[in-house]
Amino acid sequence: MHGPKRTLDTRIDQLHVSAYTVPTDFPESDGTLQWDKTTIVIVEPSAAGRRGLGYTYADTSVAALIHSKLRDVVIGCDAMNVPETFLRMLRSLRNLGRPGIVSMAISAVDIALWDLKAKILDLPLTRLLGAVRDSIAIYASGGFTSYSDEQLRDQLGGWADKGFSMMKMKIGREPGRDLHRVRVARKAVGDHAALFVDANGAYSRKQALAFARRFQQEFDVRWFEEPVSSDDLEGLRLIRNDGPPGMDIAAGEYGYDPFYFRRMLDAEAVDILQADATRCGGVTGFIDVDAQCLARPIPLSAHTAPSIHMHLCCVARAARNLEYFHDHQRIERIFFDGFVEPHNGFLRPSLSRHGLGLELRRSDIQKFAA
Repeated sequence: MHGPKRTLDTRIDQLHVSAYTVPTDFPESDGTLQWDKTTIVIVEPSAAGRRGLGYTYADTSVAALIHSKLRDVVIGCDAMNVPETFLRMLRSLRNLGRPGIVSMAISAVDIALWDLKAKILDLPLTRLLGAVRDSIAIYASGGFTSYSDEQLRDQLGGWADKGFSMMKMKIGREPGRDLHRVRVARKAVGDHAALFVDANGAYSRKQALAFARRFQQEFDVRWFEEPVSSDDLEGLRLIRNDGPPGMDIAAGEYGYDPFYFRRMLDAEAVDILQADATRCGGVTGFIDVDAQCLARPIPLSAHTAPSIHMHLCCVARAARNLEYFHDHQRIERIFFDGFVEPHNGFLRPSLSRHGLGLELRRSDIQKFAA
């Protein structure tokens, strides 16, 4: 006779949050912002003897919010029931509003909880969620407006030499120089690479339309991201409808909730919808965005944080590509054991590691503690 089988206790018993600020390797800027450092907020919940890991790129205030408002909500929840915990977090922060740091806080915790669940079950995250592909195409992203022509040429040309077939650069800070800079970029990457540009909402509608035509006609630019503010849905639709054929209009990285993405899709404002799991509600929120894209149909592109999004883009049926952002890949390479290097312009999650496949290099990163 055997006694009753013991049930594993999967209640969350700890939740640790930390923040680290990493200087950039050179002062950076785009069409509407300048920066010289990046902060990553890391969340680590524990249950059943395992520790999960999730993160967002945000401000240290997100770490304070998680510690003061979400920690007690999450502890005691069942690590197997992530959507239930997601709803509890959402309701607990109702009076603080959804967009911005609230959604970033929820996103970091949600990602960590899915990672924890996968580790408890000894599964890679893609196996837990169910994959539709085993790798995802990536485009290298940088080309900051603060770069000299030589820096721009070296970075984009270097990516082309490493096998990237899609590359994106920043524009919009000095419109009078943008045609010149795109010309430098096109020469650096050659005639066959796909060249993307991102104005970060710096242009007016008429400026954007005029530049779109010249970018496409003269330099075969195939992707124009945020030609106008992503809040100007009518302006985005204007550029999409009246711009040159063969150029996709992309936006959506500042979406924090499902309603934002629904409004953008209802307005028919974009050819490609972008979403960022570290902002839009974590794994739970990203999969919700994928469902909206499938219902249109509109392709989905993941914004930055490659060590998270390579898994989600192998799961999301509408996913087309992932942004391999210079700052984030640099930070993730420093911070995490298990960081996956790109191969011929693709990222392929390891199936030999559980969850996101990441382990924090604690001793290496203490110097960045915020």
